[in-house]
Amino acid sequence: MKLVVGLMVLYLLAACGVESAGTAATAAALKKQEAEQAKKSMEQFQQKLDQATQQMQQRAEQAAEADK
Repeated sequence: MKLVVGLMVLYLLAACGVESAGTAATAAALKKQEAEQAKKSMEQFQQKLDQATQQMQQRAEQAAEADK
């Protein structure tokens, strides 16, 4: 009887460990996905910022030429 109870306790502890490992793996995968999304957003923002800077420079050059 003690053996059966011991095996049941061992099984339950092992099952909790597997669940914890699975949860950690899922959380890590989600964090990786979030990091990739953040990187894409940062790249898109940088592209838009570069475009806006170029437009401002072009307008400034056009204004300088118009003043001449």
